[in-house]
Amino acid sequence: MRHFTTSDGACIAYRDEGGGTPLVLLHGLLAHGGFFRAQAPLSADHRLITIDLRGHGESQIPGAAPSVERLAADVTELVEALDLDGAIGVGWSLGATVLWHVLAGPAGKRFAGAVIVDMTARVLNGGDWALGLSPEACAARSAAIRADFEGFALNAGQAIFAQPVAERMRETADWAGAEFARNDAEAMAAVWESLVAQDARSLLGRLALPILVVHGGQSQLYGDDTAAHLVAALGDARAVRFDRAGHAPHLEEPEAFNRLLSDFAARLSRARTVPTTNPN
Repeated sequence: MRHFTTSDGACIAYRDEGGGTPLVLLHGLLAHGGFFRAQAPLSADHRLITIDLRGHGESQIPGAAPSVERLAADVTELVEALDLDGAIGVGWSLGATVLWHVLAGPAGKRFAGAVIVDMTARVLNGGDWALGLSPEACAARSAAIRADFEGFALNAGQAIFAQPVAERMRETADWAGAEFARNDAEAMAAVWESLVAQDARSLLGRLALPILVVHGGQSQLYGDDTAAHLVAALGDARAVRFDRAGHAPHLEEPEAFNRLLSDFAARLSRARTVPTTNPN
């Protein structure tokens, strides 16, 4: 485990393993970089950078409660400090929203592509938007986090997987719930409420790089229509559906997910090395 100190004094924990095309992996709410443990084999051919977002895992929370914008600033500062070039960002759930902010900012030039894993551009439904969660569902989650965080976390650990949880995934689901429950309830409530306040639709059209929109066919949160919206809103994107997965395709179908990511990285690498032809 390595550590990076941000501009406001936070200590951000991350892992940096392997060599080759940098893959920057950003986890979901309540999780940490270890939730990409099934992607560890990719470090044989790629530089694998997994980050514990502020307030999660081993990363600290100095001062004010964490927000999505602050999490994105942390990632931006780390990416700049590591002097990455031609990276591929992988954002799962909360990590996707963080990644959109990073890509739309000054560090965006350091990325050659991105992979969005089971996320929507806006969590809170309302007005003409119905590809997220209802206001009642969002409020209930906020209340549950503050009233019974351990119970909420343990249930969430089960809910991210296709239901009913398959026998092959039960140990992982139990581990996920236990890891979720290690977090600080107030910090998680703050991040959740910041996430609910986000509307990333204005960012999507600004992302001029190839993007894969990965979604679980059995996700309890977002469906095919959500993925279709992202593909339409992004300039260069395609959807990839993992039929046997819920909200965590990288954990539920890791071999297929890793092949997809490796093939995507190889395609982008070839595109970057093909010389341009001068018509004159």
